[in-house]
Amino acid sequence: MNHTKSHYISALRTRLSTVFSRKFTHSLSQTHLSLHHTKQTHASALLHAQLSHSISLTASLILGYASHGDPTSARLLFQQTVPHCTTAFLWNTLIRGYSIAGVGGGLEAYNQMVRMGVRPDDHTFPFVLKACADGCEVRKGQEVHGSSVKLGFASDVFVGNTLLWFYGNCRGLRDAERVFDEMPEKDLVSWNTMLGVFSVNGCWAEVLDLFREMKLRSGFKPNAVSIVSVLPVCADVEDQVTAGKIHGYIVKVGLDFQVTVGNALLDVYGKCGNVDALKQAFGEMVKRNLVTWNAVITSFGSKGHYRDALDVFRLMIDEGLKPNSITISSFLPMLVELEFFKAGREVHGFSIRMGLETDTFIANSLIDMYAKSGRSTEASNVFYKLDSKNVVSWNAMVANVAQNKLELAAVRLVRQMQDYGELPNSVTFTNVLPACARIGLVHPGKEIHARSIRMGCALDLFVSNALTDMYVKSGHLKLARNVFNISLRDEVSYNILILGYSQTSDCLESLSLFSEMQLMGLKQDNVSFMGALSACANLIAVNQGKEIHGFLLRKLFHIHLFVCNSLLDFYIKCGRIDLGRNIFDRMTNKDVASWNAMIMGYGMLGEVDTAIDLFENMRTDDVEYDSVSFIAVLSACSHGGLLEKGRKYFDELKARGIEPTQMHYACMVDLLGRAGLMEEAAELIKGLPIVPDANIWGALLGACRIYGNLELATWAAEHLFELKPEHSGYYTLLSNMYAETGRWDDAKRIRELMKSRKVKKSPGCSWVQIGDQAHAFVVGEKIEGLDLGLWLAESG
Repeated sequence: MNHTKSHYISALRTRLSTVFSRKFTHSLSQTHLSLHHTKQTHASALLHAQLSHSISLTASLILGYASHGDPTSARLLFQQTVPHCTTAFLWNTLIRGYSIAGVGGGLEAYNQMVRMGVRPDDHTFPFVLKACADGCEVRKGQEVHGSSVKLGFASDVFVGNTLLWFYGNCRGLRDAERVFDEMPEKDLVSWNTMLGVFSVNGCWAEVLDLFREMKLRSGFKPNAVSIVSVLPVCADVEDQVTAGKIHGYIVKVGLDFQVTVGNALLDVYGKCGNVDALKQAFGEMVKRNLVTWNAVITSFGSKGHYRDALDVFRLMIDEGLKPNSITISSFLPMLVELEFFKAGREVHGFSIRMGLETDTFIANSLIDMYAKSGRSTEASNVFYKLDSKNVVSWNAMVANVAQNKLELAAVRLVRQMQDYGELPNSVTFTNVLPACARIGLVHPGKEIHARSIRMGCALDLFVSNALTDMYVKSGHLKLARNVFNISLRDEVSYNILILGYSQTSDCLESLSLFSEMQLMGLKQDNVSFMGALSACANLIAVNQGKEIHGFLLRKLFHIHLFVCNSLLDFYIKCGRIDLGRNIFDRMTNKDVASWNAMIMGYGMLGEVDTAIDLFENMRTDDVEYDSVSFIAVLSACSHGGLLEKGRKYFDELKARGIEPTQMHYACMVDLLGRAGLMEEAAELIKGLPIVPDANIWGALLGACRIYGNLELATWAAEHLFELKPEHSGYYTLLSNMYAETGRWDDAKRIRELMKSRKVKKSPGCSWVQIGDQAHAFVVGEKIEGLDLGLWLAESG
């Protein structure tokens, strides 16, 4: 009786154990429990003594702890239960749990398992290989691969698939190919995995070849995973033909109902620029998610179809979908391109209502939008409200203040971002260096240059070009050339120096670089020709300028407005205003610079009536006068002695709301001085709202030289000696005036002052063109390599 009762109780316990085990395991597998609920289930299992009798329940609890980031509890539970398990099942679970928790430990568990003599099974190797792939443990993975072969799992398709993924993830492309080729059995996962391996390693051609082989020889039909592996490759190589065939296959087998497949189609058509196919694919999609809408908006925007993107955004709102941070941060730059700044502010308001204003990506786009709309204050408000700033945020803010002419603030921000622990990058430097260049801040520019060298950014093409430009615009051409000589170079690099040298006395270097650019196989553009023509104009190198003109005609560059204006400037400065007028008359589009060049040219040549006629004709041609237009006409009036006309134009200048500059006042002083109205010119200077510069004082000194007004000449010269102490002409002119009136002591004093300041008269310089080169020389110099016969032939 007791024996029967004991047997009955034992059977009941076994039955209850099975029931409870199934109950708990079902609970853990069917519901994504919180860590708290997992612990409650664990406690109940302990209470009913189920853990030692149910390995599957223990495994479920281990995975439950791992999924909630508690690998310590999972390991402890494993250690308590593993003595009751003689197979690899619990070991596999623990290795898998470590991978789920995203922590190391899986390989150590495998090593311990092997040391304890537990034989791995077909599930062990996939879990261990995944751990090797996650940690890029190549040698350990190869060791595990060898073990799987020794234990007879080489033909197991699941092990083979995991090996493919392991080698692909660790950049062992050839090993992955070898495993794939040697697999005796392949399933659909094998083919899809190999497609993914080729794709992530950038082997676009291999992806497309394998996909074709899969369709023809594998016996498997490509599924959604296959499609979303291949279509991004078609997008990257812009293969619309293959994409179109895949689209047909998608429709044929009914995969067009899957939203991931539809999104991949949108991506490929967007990147290939096929807007019609993009619209069709979007319209045919049965299901759409937020990724769908974002993909369409981004695709339209990347190809410049901003209004289509705007229409899709509106449709998205109308259908009741809420844009997320990706939508808004992608959409805002499109509104900037359309100059829909009011709509941009509305989107800003929408993001505030949605609680997305402090999202870093949205904030960066808002800073950029406000900066480009000239609203620097609003951009700053967004920036300083941002809690989490990244380097893109700082770069956007540096660009904001730099674009809005707050150059010093841009430099301060670069220093401030370093104080906040954010390191500048190449984008930072290319944003701030133009600000330094604009106002000639060479010292901060050198500081940024040093920082870029320390950070390894100085050799970046964009940074080196920005540095070269900064030094050129700061007047330090030698430093600019040093940067140029040690850096990568493109067309922009050459253009910067060609333009820079063309504005100096070293114009020959500009032409040398222009020729070198052609020899290097770089394409010369409008900027290159403008710089070369400017150098020819300053050198009076007529032959070379004409050669460039001929090249421009052959390449049809002469139709570009800026090139035409450079040709006008060249011919005018070379005294061939007749050729300049031919170009001017044939120009279909003339801007204010075109008219100004001709007015200035005729004025300098003394053809004052023609200059004034051109100025008046600007009105009928609907070209708005600018500040330079009035400098040109006032200069012409000055050269022609047209006092009253000059006064009238100066009054018109002020009536048009144009603020008179130093050059306008210099023209008026010259006009009054040439007319002999010396006192009026002096009174004009005394009443100026600005501090007179060397041009104004120089105009007065020149007039004093004509009329012998020594008193005013002395007054003007004193200011010139302060403003331009190195200019020898002013000293010489005043000294000669003293000598002409017999004031020899004063003349000697000026000469001594000149000597004490080490001011030397610049020697006269001449140019001669030999072959394709212009040579400069002064008195007493000999040109090396001069072929006298060639020079006489060319000049005669």
